[in-house]
Amino acid sequence: MSKVLAVASGGGHWEQLMRLREAFDGHDITFATTDADLPERSGITRSVVLPDCNRDEPLRALRCLLASAALVLRLRPDVIVSTGAAPGLLCIAIGRLTGARTLWVDSVANAERLSMSGKLAMKLAHRTLTQWEHLARPDGPEYAGAVL
Repeated sequence: MSKVLAVASGGGHWEQLMRLREAFDGHDITFATTDADLPERSGITRSVVLPDCNRDEPLRALRCLLASAALVLRLRPDVIVSTGAAPGLLCIAIGRLTGARTLWVDSVANAERLSMSGKLAMKLAHRTLTQWEHLARPDGPEYAGAVL
């Protein structure tokens, strides 16, 4: 049984992660999000709240980085999966340093091009998936279907 950390910001990122939920059956799963109400509304009992952040607020990003590092170091997951956004990318980056396998699933909202976080995930995650077949490239991201 693998230890899995599944990370998503609120809104559509969380909804897409919830669509992947069955894939984690049989694993030791912890969910992390930026909205404290989401896990309970989704029937999830094992969750952690991370500070929300973005590139325009460096101090909040630093706070999120520290919280993400503490979470990954405490849990030591075997696998980290994220549907976005910045907090998930930070967990993936830290997870790579600890030997976790990592997967980024770019948001279905990014139909024209990969998100900025998705572009960074291409450099950090073991695998990066797009939910739009026309965005797939031989060197990544890969297309394996859409979750919505």
